[in-house]
Amino acid sequence: MNRCPACGTQYSDDAKFCTKDGTKLIVLAPPAPRGTSVGRDRAVPVSAQNLVDQVLDGRYRIVRKVGEGGMSFVYLATDTATKDRYAIKVLSAALSADQNAMQRLKREASLGMRLAHPNVCHIIRMGETQEGLVYVVMPFVEGEILSDRNNRRGTLPLDEVTQFVSEIASGLHVAHELKIVHRDLKPENIMICKSEDGSERAVVMDFGLAKERRADAELQKLTATGIILGTPEFMSPEQLRGKPLDPRTDVYSLGLMTYEMLTGKLPFTGRTQQEMMIARLRSEPVPLRAARPDLDLPEAVEKVLAKSMQRQPDDRYTTAPEFAAALTEAANSGKQNEGGSRFGRLFGR
Repeated sequence: MNRCPACGTQYSDDAKFCTKDGTKLIVLAPPAPRGTSVGRDRAVPVSAQNLVDQVLDGRYRIVRKVGEGGMSFVYLATDTATKDRYAIKVLSAALSADQNAMQRLKREASLGMRLAHPNVCHIIRMGETQEGLVYVVMPFVEGEILSDRNNRRGTLPLDEVTQFVSEIASGLHVAHELKIVHRDLKPENIMICKSEDGSERAVVMDFGLAKERRADAELQKLTATGIILGTPEFMSPEQLRGKPLDPRTDVYSLGLMTYEMLTGKLPFTGRTQQEMMIARLRSEPVPLRAARPDLDLPEAVEKVLAKSMQRQPDDRYTTAPEFAAALTEAANSGKQNEGGSRFGRLFGR
Protein backbone atom coordinates (compact mmCIF):
# COMPACT_ATOMS: atom_id res chain seq x y z
CA MET A 1 0.00 0.00 0.00
CA ASN A 2 1.01 3.61 -0.61
CA ARG A 3 0.17 6.50 1.72
CA CYS A 4 -0.08 10.28 1.41
CA PRO A 5 2.31 11.81 4.01
CA ALA A 6 0.25 15.02 4.05
CA CYS A 7 -3.32 13.76 4.67
CA GLY A 8 -2.73 10.08 5.55
CA THR A 9 -4.98 8.63 2.82
CA GLN A 10 -3.90 5.14 1.67
CA TYR A 11 -3.85 4.00 -1.97
CA SER A 12 -3.06 0.86 -3.94
CA ASP A 13 0.48 0.02 -5.01
CA ASP A 14 0.09 1.49 -8.50
CA ALA A 15 -0.95 4.98 -7.25
CA LYS A 16 1.84 7.59 -7.26
CA PHE A 17 0.17 10.85 -6.17
CA CYS A 18 -2.61 11.78 -3.74
CA THR A 19 -5.83 12.66 -5.58
CA LYS A 20 -6.77 15.11 -2.80
CA ASP A 21 -3.70 17.34 -2.58
CA GLY A 22 -1.26 16.10 -5.24
CA THR A 23 1.41 15.03 -2.73
CA LYS A 24 3.77 12.27 -3.86
CA LEU A 25 2.86 9.03 -2.07
CA ILE A 26 5.28 7.06 0.10
CA VAL A 27 5.43 3.28 0.34
CA LEU A 28 4.11 1.79 3.55
CA ALA A 29 6.48 -0.78 4.97
CA PRO A 30 5.02 -4.29 5.35
CA PRO A 31 3.93 -5.49 8.80
CA ALA A 32 6.83 -6.39 11.05
CA PRO A 33 7.39 -10.15 11.62
CA ARG A 34 5.80 -11.70 14.67
CA GLY A 35 7.92 -11.36 17.77
CA THR A 36 8.98 -7.82 16.93
CA SER A 37 7.52 -4.61 18.26
CA VAL A 38 7.64 -1.52 16.12
CA GLY A 39 4.78 0.72 17.12
CA ARG A 40 1.78 -1.60 17.41
CA ASP A 41 3.34 -4.61 15.69
CA ARG A 42 3.65 -2.54 12.50
CA ALA A 43 6.71 -0.94 10.93
CA VAL A 44 6.77 2.84 10.93
CA PRO A 45 6.74 4.36 7.42
CA VAL A 46 9.78 6.39 6.55
CA SER A 47 9.07 10.10 6.15
CA ALA A 48 10.98 13.38 6.28
CA GLN A 49 10.11 13.60 9.99
CA ASN A 50 11.27 10.05 10.76
CA LEU A 51 14.73 9.21 9.39
CA VAL A 52 16.73 8.42 12.53
CA ASP A 53 18.89 5.27 12.07
CA GLN A 54 18.27 5.26 8.31
CA VAL A 55 21.33 5.10 6.01
CA LEU A 56 21.18 7.39 3.00
CA ASP A 57 23.20 6.80 -0.14
CA GLY A 58 24.74 3.74 1.50
CA ARG A 59 27.00 5.90 3.70
CA TYR A 60 25.19 8.63 5.71
CA ARG A 61 23.68 7.19 8.90
CA ILE A 62 21.11 9.53 10.43
CA VAL A 63 21.87 10.13 14.12
CA ARG A 64 19.26 12.66 15.27
CA LYS A 65 17.10 15.54 14.13
CA VAL A 66 18.68 18.92 14.90
CA GLY A 67 16.14 21.32 13.39
CA GLU A 68 13.10 21.75 11.21
CA GLY A 69 11.26 24.39 9.22
CA GLY A 70 8.12 24.65 7.18
CA MET A 71 9.59 22.87 4.16
CA SER A 72 12.51 20.81 5.47
CA PHE A 73 14.04 18.82 8.34
CA VAL A 74 17.72 18.91 9.27
CA TYR A 75 19.52 15.86 10.67
CA LEU A 76 22.97 15.12 12.03
CA ALA A 77 24.51 12.18 10.17
CA THR A 78 27.81 10.31 10.28
CA ASP A 79 29.71 8.74 7.40
CA THR A 80 29.66 4.99 8.05
CA ALA A 81 33.23 4.64 6.74
CA THR A 82 35.07 7.78 7.88
CA LYS A 83 32.84 8.71 10.88
CA ASP A 84 32.87 12.33 9.65
CA ARG A 85 29.77 14.31 10.60
CA TYR A 86 27.42 15.94 8.09
CA ALA A 87 24.19 17.89 8.11
CA ILE A 88 21.41 16.34 6.00
CA LYS A 89 18.58 18.66 4.99
CA VAL A 90 15.57 16.56 3.94
CA LEU A 91 12.84 18.35 2.02
CA SER A 92 9.20 17.80 2.92
CA ALA A 93 7.19 15.29 0.90
CA ALA A 94 5.10 18.10 -0.61
CA LEU A 95 8.16 20.00 -1.83
CA SER A 96 9.89 16.82 -3.03
CA ALA A 97 6.82 16.08 -5.16
CA ASP A 98 6.83 19.57 -6.75
CA GLN A 99 8.59 18.95 -10.07
CA ASN A 100 9.05 22.65 -10.87
CA ALA A 101 10.59 23.35 -7.48
CA MET A 102 12.87 20.32 -7.82
CA GLN A 103 14.15 21.50 -11.20
CA ARG A 104 15.15 24.79 -9.64
CA LEU A 105 16.67 23.24 -6.52
CA LYS A 106 18.69 20.69 -8.51
CA ARG A 107 20.08 23.48 -10.62
CA GLU A 108 20.99 25.46 -7.53
CA ALA A 109 22.53 22.41 -5.86
CA SER A 110 24.88 21.93 -8.82
CA LEU A 111 26.02 25.53 -8.33
CA GLY A 112 26.20 25.17 -4.55
CA MET A 113 28.62 22.25 -4.83
CA ARG A 114 31.20 24.73 -6.15
CA LEU A 115 31.05 26.96 -3.05
CA ALA A 116 33.64 25.15 -0.89
CA HIS A 117 35.12 27.90 1.31
CA PRO A 118 35.95 28.27 5.04
CA ASN A 119 33.21 30.91 5.39
CA VAL A 120 30.49 29.04 3.49
CA CYS A 121 28.48 25.95 4.43
CA HIS A 122 28.21 24.53 0.92
CA ILE A 123 26.19 21.70 -0.60
CA ILE A 124 28.26 18.52 -1.00
CA ARG A 125 25.70 16.49 -2.91
CA MET A 126 22.00 16.08 -3.54
CA GLY A 127 20.17 12.75 -3.37
CA GLU A 128 16.80 11.05 -3.09
CA THR A 129 15.56 8.33 -0.73
CA GLN A 130 13.74 5.21 -1.92
CA GLU A 131 10.55 6.89 -0.76
CA GLY A 132 11.17 9.84 -3.10
CA LEU A 133 12.30 12.34 -0.45
CA VAL A 134 14.94 14.76 -1.75
CA TYR A 135 17.86 15.67 0.52
CA VAL A 136 21.08 17.67 0.40
CA VAL A 137 24.31 16.85 2.23
CA MET A 138 26.34 19.68 3.80
CA PRO A 139 29.22 19.96 6.29
CA PHE A 140 27.98 19.83 9.88
CA VAL A 141 28.71 23.28 11.30
CA GLU A 142 28.52 23.84 15.06
CA GLY A 143 28.44 27.15 16.85
CA GLU A 144 26.15 30.02 17.79
CA ILE A 145 23.71 31.53 15.32
CA LEU A 146 24.42 35.24 14.88
CA SER A 147 20.82 36.19 15.68
CA ASP A 148 21.12 34.37 19.02
CA ARG A 149 24.33 36.24 19.81
CA ASN A 150 22.69 39.55 18.89
CA ASN A 151 19.75 38.78 21.17
CA ARG A 152 21.98 37.60 24.00
CA ARG A 153 24.40 40.53 23.99
CA GLY A 154 22.32 43.36 22.52
CA THR A 155 25.23 44.99 20.67
CA LEU A 156 28.58 43.62 19.48
CA PRO A 157 31.97 45.41 19.71
CA LEU A 158 33.15 47.15 16.55
CA ASP A 159 36.25 44.94 16.25
CA GLU A 160 34.14 41.80 16.41
CA VAL A 161 31.68 43.17 13.88
CA THR A 162 34.37 44.11 11.37
CA GLN A 163 35.87 40.62 11.65
CA PHE A 164 32.54 38.91 11.03
CA VAL A 165 31.64 41.24 8.17
CA SER A 166 35.00 40.59 6.49
CA GLU A 167 34.51 36.83 6.76
CA ILE A 168 30.90 36.95 5.55
CA ALA A 169 31.98 39.14 2.65
CA SER A 170 34.76 36.68 1.77
CA GLY A 171 32.28 33.80 1.62
CA LEU A 172 29.78 35.83 -0.39
CA HIS A 173 32.45 36.87 -2.88
CA VAL A 174 33.12 33.24 -3.81
CA ALA A 175 29.41 32.85 -4.59
CA HIS A 176 29.21 36.16 -6.45
CA GLU A 177 32.18 35.19 -8.61
CA LEU A 178 30.15 32.13 -9.63
CA LYS A 179 27.24 34.46 -10.44
CA ILE A 180 25.27 33.29 -7.39
CA VAL A 181 23.34 35.72 -5.17
CA HIS A 182 22.34 34.51 -1.71
CA ARG A 183 19.09 36.58 -1.59
CA ASP A 184 18.25 35.62 2.01
CA LEU A 185 21.20 36.97 3.96
CA LYS A 186 20.18 37.51 7.60
CA PRO A 187 21.54 36.84 11.12
CA GLU A 188 19.68 33.51 11.25
CA ASN A 189 21.76 32.34 8.27
CA ILE A 190 25.15 33.10 9.84
CA MET A 191 26.85 30.64 12.20
CA ILE A 192 29.64 31.79 14.52
CA CYS A 193 31.96 28.79 14.82
CA LYS A 194 34.75 28.32 17.35
CA SER A 195 38.03 26.64 16.40
CA GLU A 196 40.13 24.44 18.66
CA ASP A 197 42.44 27.40 19.42
CA GLY A 198 39.45 29.42 20.65
CA SER A 199 39.26 31.74 17.65
CA GLU A 200 35.91 32.36 15.97
CA ARG A 201 34.82 32.67 12.37
CA ALA A 202 31.55 33.51 10.63
CA VAL A 203 30.08 30.97 8.21
CA VAL A 204 27.34 31.80 5.70
CA MET A 205 24.61 29.15 5.81
CA ASP A 206 21.73 28.11 3.59
CA PHE A 207 22.46 28.97 -0.01
CA GLY A 208 19.24 27.08 -0.85
CA LEU A 209 17.65 30.31 -2.08
CA ALA A 210 20.62 31.23 -4.21
CA LYS A 211 20.19 31.82 -7.92
CA GLU A 212 22.25 32.64 -10.95
CA ARG A 213 22.85 36.36 -11.32
CA ARG A 214 21.91 36.30 -15.00
CA ALA A 215 18.75 34.27 -14.70
CA ASP A 216 17.19 33.16 -17.94
CA ALA A 217 13.46 33.14 -18.62
CA GLU A 218 13.05 29.52 -17.49
CA LEU A 219 14.77 30.12 -14.16
CA GLN A 220 12.70 33.26 -13.60
CA LYS A 221 9.61 31.12 -14.17
CA LEU A 222 10.77 28.53 -11.66
CA THR A 223 11.39 31.27 -9.09
CA ALA A 224 7.63 31.86 -8.95
CA THR A 225 6.77 28.39 -7.67
CA GLY A 226 5.80 29.50 -4.19
CA ILE A 227 9.20 29.13 -2.52
CA ILE A 228 9.91 32.02 -0.14
CA LEU A 229 12.46 34.26 -1.80
CA GLY A 230 13.87 36.01 1.24
CA THR A 231 13.26 37.48 4.69
CA PRO A 232 11.40 40.83 4.51
CA GLU A 233 13.39 42.55 7.29
CA PHE A 234 16.64 42.22 5.35
CA MET A 235 15.45 42.42 1.73
CA SER A 236 16.91 45.09 -0.53
CA PRO A 237 14.57 47.63 -2.16
CA GLU A 238 15.04 46.02 -5.59
CA GLN A 239 14.15 42.64 -4.10
CA LEU A 240 10.98 44.07 -2.56
CA ARG A 241 10.08 45.45 -6.00
CA GLY A 242 10.76 42.13 -7.73
CA LYS A 243 13.59 43.59 -9.83
CA PRO A 244 16.62 41.65 -11.16
CA LEU A 245 19.23 41.01 -8.47
CA ASP A 246 23.02 41.10 -8.42
CA PRO A 247 25.68 40.99 -5.64
CA ARG A 248 24.75 44.49 -4.50
CA THR A 249 21.51 43.14 -3.04
CA ASP A 250 23.60 40.99 -0.66
CA VAL A 251 25.73 44.07 0.12
CA TYR A 252 22.54 45.88 1.17
CA SER A 253 21.47 42.99 3.42
CA LEU A 254 24.96 42.80 4.93
CA GLY A 255 24.77 46.54 5.63
CA LEU A 256 21.50 46.05 7.52
CA MET A 257 23.01 43.18 9.49
CA THR A 258 26.07 45.28 10.37
CA TYR A 259 23.85 48.12 11.56
CA GLU A 260 21.90 45.71 13.77
CA MET A 261 25.05 44.15 15.23
CA LEU A 262 26.36 47.59 16.20
CA THR A 263 23.13 49.13 17.51
CA GLY A 264 20.79 46.28 18.40
CA LYS A 265 18.23 47.89 16.09
CA LEU A 266 17.24 48.02 12.43
CA PRO A 267 17.59 51.37 10.60
CA PHE A 268 13.97 51.51 9.48
CA THR A 269 10.99 51.74 11.78
CA GLY A 270 7.34 50.81 11.42
CA ARG A 271 4.46 49.42 13.45
CA THR A 272 4.10 46.46 11.07
CA GLN A 273 6.36 44.49 8.77
CA GLN A 274 4.62 46.11 5.81
CA GLU A 275 5.35 49.60 7.12
CA MET A 276 9.01 48.70 7.55
CA MET A 277 9.14 47.42 3.98
CA ILE A 278 7.57 50.63 2.68
CA ALA A 279 10.06 52.66 4.72
CA ARG A 280 12.93 50.95 2.89
CA LEU A 281 11.38 51.95 -0.41
CA ARG A 282 10.64 55.59 0.50
CA SER A 283 12.56 56.71 3.57
CA GLU A 284 16.16 57.21 4.59
CA PRO A 285 17.66 54.94 7.28
CA VAL A 286 18.11 56.34 10.77
CA PRO A 287 21.79 57.43 10.95
CA LEU A 288 23.94 54.98 12.88
CA ARG A 289 25.03 57.38 15.63
CA ALA A 290 21.53 58.82 16.00
CA ALA A 291 20.24 55.33 16.73
CA ARG A 292 22.78 54.79 19.53
CA PRO A 293 24.44 58.08 20.57
CA ASP A 294 25.54 56.40 23.81
CA LEU A 295 27.95 54.07 21.98
CA ASP A 296 30.23 56.76 20.50
CA LEU A 297 30.58 55.01 17.13
CA PRO A 298 32.92 56.64 14.59
CA GLU A 299 31.42 58.99 12.01
CA ALA A 300 33.42 57.20 9.29
CA VAL A 301 31.62 53.93 10.11
CA GLU A 302 28.28 55.73 9.85
CA LYS A 303 29.19 56.97 6.35
CA VAL A 304 30.23 53.48 5.20
CA LEU A 305 26.97 51.97 6.40
CA ALA A 306 24.94 54.75 4.81
CA LYS A 307 26.53 53.95 1.44
CA SER A 308 25.89 50.21 1.81
CA MET A 309 22.18 50.88 2.42
CA GLN A 310 21.50 53.23 -0.48
CA ARG A 311 18.16 52.54 -2.20
CA GLN A 312 19.74 52.52 -5.66
CA PRO A 313 22.20 49.65 -6.24
CA ASP A 314 24.46 51.93 -8.32
CA ASP A 315 25.04 54.09 -5.22
CA ARG A 316 26.26 51.17 -3.06
CA TYR A 317 29.56 49.34 -2.87
CA THR A 318 29.98 47.13 -5.91
CA THR A 319 31.25 44.06 -4.07
CA ALA A 320 30.99 42.63 -0.57
CA PRO A 321 34.79 42.73 0.01
CA GLU A 322 34.81 46.41 -1.01
CA PHE A 323 32.20 47.13 1.68
CA ALA A 324 34.10 45.06 4.26
CA ALA A 325 37.39 46.81 3.48
CA ALA A 326 35.76 50.25 3.78
CA LEU A 327 34.21 49.27 7.12
CA THR A 328 37.54 48.02 8.49
CA GLU A 329 39.33 51.18 7.36
CA ALA A 330 36.64 53.36 8.92
CA ALA A 331 36.82 51.45 12.20
CA ASN A 332 40.62 51.79 12.29
CA SER A 333 40.47 55.50 11.50
CA GLY A 334 38.04 55.91 14.37
CA LYS A 335 40.60 54.31 16.72
CA GLN A 336 43.33 56.66 15.50
CA ASN A 337 41.12 59.71 15.98
CA GLU A 338 40.13 58.49 19.43
CA GLY A 339 43.78 58.03 20.35
CA GLY A 340 44.62 61.49 19.05
CA SER A 341 41.81 63.12 21.01
CA ARG A 342 42.93 61.37 24.19
CA PHE A 343 46.50 62.56 23.59
CA GLY A 344 45.19 66.11 23.09
CA ARG A 345 43.16 66.04 26.28
CA LEU A 346 46.14 64.67 28.21
CA PHE A 347 48.39 67.54 27.15
CA GLY A 348 45.75 70.24 27.05
CA ARG A 349 45.41 70.30 23.25
